[in-house]
Amino acid sequence: MNDLPRTLLRGTVHALWVACLVVPLISVLREQSVMRWFGILGLLVLAVAYAVALRDGKLWVLVAATLASIPLVAPAGPDELSTWAWIGGAAAGFAPLLMNGVWRWMAAIGSVVLAGLVGFFVTRDHTTYQMIAAAVGLTIIAMAGLPTWFANLLEQARAGREARAELAVSEERLRFARDVHDLLGHRLTVIALKAELAGRLADTDPARSASEAFEAQRLASSALEEVRDAVHGYRAVDLPEQLEAVRSVLQEAGIRCSITDVPVHGENATQLALALREACTNVLRHSTATWCMIDLVEQDGEIRMTVTNDGAGKPFHEGNGIRGMSERLAVAGGRVSADHSDGDFTLQVVVPA
Repeated sequence: MNDLPRTLLRGTVHALWVACLVVPLISVLREQSVMRWFGILGLLVLAVAYAVALRDGKLWVLVAATLASIPLVAPAGPDELSTWAWIGGAAAGFAPLLMNGVWRWMAAIGSVVLAGLVGFFVTRDHTTYQMIAAAVGLTIIAMAGLPTWFANLLEQARAGREARAELAVSEERLRFARDVHDLLGHRLTVIALKAELAGRLADTDPARSASEAFEAQRLASSALEEVRDAVHGYRAVDLPEQLEAVRSVLQEAGIRCSITDVPVHGENATQLALALREACTNVLRHSTATWCMIDLVEQDGEIRMTVTNDGAGKPFHEGNGIRGMSERLAVAGGRVSADHSDGDFTLQVVVPA
C-alpha cells in the first residue's frame, strides 16, 4: 500500500480516538465538584496510554488505563451525557483493530458489557450506556476497521503478484539452465576424455594424439556453436505470443488489458517482445494497476510500442530493467522513453521499421 493511503488511514484512527474523548471531556468540565480533576486526570492517562500503545505496541498499557479511568471518569459529569459509555465504545471499537484472533471480538463484546455495568452502578441505566458503547464501537469498526481490512487484502494481493512474477522469472532461468546443461553435459564429458587420451598418447603415438586433440577442439567448437544457438533461441521471443501471454498474465492478476498491434517481423519483433516482457514485469511489481493499454503503431518509418498503466504511485526512477532495455535497443537503432504523470506510467519503445 502506498504512503498516502497509510497516512489517511492512520489519521482517521487518530481522529476517531479524539472524537471518542470529546463528550467525556465536555461532561467532565461540567462537573462542579472535585471529581472534575479526577476526571481530567483519567482522560489524560487515557490519551498518554493510547500514544504509548501505538508507538511501542504495548496494548496492556491502554487496557490498564481504560480500566483505571472507570473510578476517575465515570462518576464525573451529568448523568444524561453518559460519560464513560463513550470510552467503553472506544474500547469496543479499537479492540478489533489492535488485537488478533477471536480475542478481538471477545474484548469488543466485553467492553460493551463493561459499559453497561458501569452505567448501572453510576446512573442505574445500563441500557443507555450499552447502546452508546455499541454504536460508538460499530462506527469505529466501520470507519477504520473495514478500510484496514481492505488495505491488508490489497497488500496481500500485490505481494502475490510480485511473487508470481518472481516465480515466472525463476522458472525461465531454470529452463534455460536445464537447456544449457543438456547441451554441454555430454559434450564436455567427451571433450575431457579426448583431451585425457591425447595426453596419454603424446609420447607413444603422436599421430593419434594429434587426431584426438583435433577431435576435442572440433567438439569444443561445436558445443560453443550450440550454446550460441540456444542463447539466440532463448532471446528470440515471438511478439504475438508474448502479447497474448502478457494479456493473460495481467488479466489473471485482475488488470484489464487492451492491445492494439500491427504485424512486426524479424529482429525488431524480438526486441519489442523483450521490451514488452520487461514492461509487464514493471506493471506487476511496481504498481497497483487496474488497467493497462498496449499500442503498437507504425509511423514515419518507425514502430512505436506504448505501454500505459495506472496505479504508478512512486516517482519514476530508471531501474536496471529499463536501463538494460535502453542499451539493448540502442544497438538495434531503437530508443526507450518513460513518463510518469497523474498516477499513470507510460513506457514507449521505438524501433526502426
